[in-house]
Amino acid sequence: MIGMGFMSFLVLLAIAVVVTAAKLVIVQTTASRDLLEFFADLTFAWIGAWLGSPVFGFWFAGVQYQQVYIIPAVLGASAAVILKDWYRRHLGRA
Repeated sequence: MIGMGFMSFLVLLAIAVVVTAAKLVIVQTTASRDLLEFFADLTFAWIGAWLGSPVFGFWFAGVQYQQVYIIPAVLGASAAVILKDWYRRHLGRA
């Protein structure tokens, strides 16, 4: 995963965009969301997707692109965004 190609990067970026957009639609907070928070969510989602396969395992060899396993990447991106928001609400700025 360290020496991934550009297409693998784009697959992880697409997963991160989908997870971040789903969070925006599902949560729909009344507080104003700025662009910085969107990019923070996107960054955490990408890192979570990148770490998804090593952490959650290498599932479903048919649903992968090179070394990017899609389902663990989605789980990792979702977990990273949820943990970021939990940390922000409970331990960081409100």
